[in-house]
Amino acid sequence: MAEMSYAEAIRDGLATALRLDPSVICYGLGVTDPKGVFGTTLGLEAEFGSDRVFDMPTAENAMTGIAIGAALGGLRPVLTHQRLDFALLSMDQIVNNAAKWRFMFGGSASAPLVIRMILGRGWGQGPTHSQNLHAWFAHIPGLKVVMPTRPADAKGLLLSAIFGQDPVIFLEQRWLHNARGETPQGDYRVPIGPSAQLHSGDDLTVVSSGYLSIEALHAAQFLAANGVGCDLIDLRSLRPLDLPAIRASLVRTGRLLVLDSGFATGGIAGEILAWASETAFSALKVAPARLTAPDAPEATSPALTEAYHVRAEHIAARAAQMLGVTLDVEPLVSRRRFAHDTPGDWFKGPF
Repeated sequence: MAEMSYAEAIRDGLATALRLDPSVICYGLGVTDPKGVFGTTLGLEAEFGSDRVFDMPTAENAMTGIAIGAALGGLRPVLTHQRLDFALLSMDQIVNNAAKWRFMFGGSASAPLVIRMILGRGWGQGPTHSQNLHAWFAHIPGLKVVMPTRPADAKGLLLSAIFGQDPVIFLEQRWLHNARGETPQGDYRVPIGPSAQLHSGDDLTVVSSGYLSIEALHAAQFLAANGVGCDLIDLRSLRPLDLPAIRASLVRTGRLLVLDSGFATGGIAGEILAWASETAFSALKVAPARLTAPDAPEATSPALTEAYHVRAEHIAARAAQMLGVTLDVEPLVSRRRFAHDTPGDWFKGPF
């Protein structure tokens, strides 16, 4: 084990894959820049050569098509888009080619590639650099979609994605890149699909993913100190979803709160709530609830985003409401001594 940041864990995972298999290539806009896509690709070109680690022109559709062709030709490409928003230019390639290949050839062929997409948020990034559209990709049969929260999961899921047989959308929330944690060294893999339990309790099931799992953990710890126990399930994978783990927790607690950094309408949270209502209605003690981004683009001005982000105090307050208890969440607000549109006072960019 070694302590490393989320970004370092991704870099370690990429380096591990490149060492293990000469068919692995890593490319995309900014991969060889001095800052190495927020530190996730630093030094890889120098170690593995420019024929395996390289930059690309700003042509997202073209570079995605190259990844699909390379995968079909026997390589294992890892393509990086510095924002999910930029990858929207390649939706035709992702949805109509990569996702359909196994189905259209009766399972005899597939396109094993990984497409990294970074999710921006806050810090003035505005409506075209901050969209959390993971539900779009999770909607498409044939794609696997992962959104790791912890450094160890980031590395482990990345290696599983690279050496799997399906196209994987690998989502990294920008506010997590500097988070630190113990991470196994070497060829460490986390299976795509199973969730992780970050906190245990008998009163409420909280389901989240990505950065919101960090806010949810703060809320769960605060609630525990006030006599409320939460099961906190970090999904890790958005397609497939670990519905059995959610059900097992829900049957025990009888209450379900789902968090989602995407929009409310048509989102992952709504999908989980619908599934719970259809399959575990008798276990519910109160109506299931969700906390999501509002159905509006994120503004650039901090003055317009004061209430945009779901934070720990919102989670704790909704949990208390579902339990019918009175709880003052002001301590969660007052201890956050940094701008509302950043994850902490340590966050200094880059953009």
